[in-house]
Amino acid sequence: MTDIPYAIIYTDGACDPNPGPGGWAVLLRSGKTEKILTGSNPHTTNNQMELTAAIQAFQSLKFPCRVDFFTDSEYVRRGITEWIPNWRVRNWRRKSGALANVDLWQKLDAAIQPHQIKWHWVRGHTGNPDNQRVDELARRAFRHLK
Repeated sequence: MTDIPYAIIYTDGACDPNPGPGGWAVLLRSGKTEKILTGSNPHTTNNQMELTAAIQAFQSLKFPCRVDFFTDSEYVRRGITEWIPNWRVRNWRRKSGALANVDLWQKLDAAIQPHQIKWHWVRGHTGNPDNQRVDELARRAFRHLK
């Protein structure tokens, strides 16, 4: 049995106003390595930035990994753990019609396939140092756009 690499990932997305300028951030730890990724978009939504952060995190992994993934976004966590199986069955549609951000959901679905993931929701702005760090990094990522 081979050991696959282990990673801890924290992500966050931010937008102010919503919609408006937005940013995303990733904190990735694997072994003794820590990597920060950030980006911005001049016109986006908070949910789009949350999804983009998750996509960028998984696309940055060079090998299949065991991942503990932390987000303060119920939209991302519930989407990936509860809603996505039904969206696939319905050809990427909701019961009530079109699925918002379908392109991003499909990218995230593809990006997670090689990995073994435990999805964790953390309450935002409650003192979790890593969650607070990615929150600040995401906000900093879009401040230059304003």
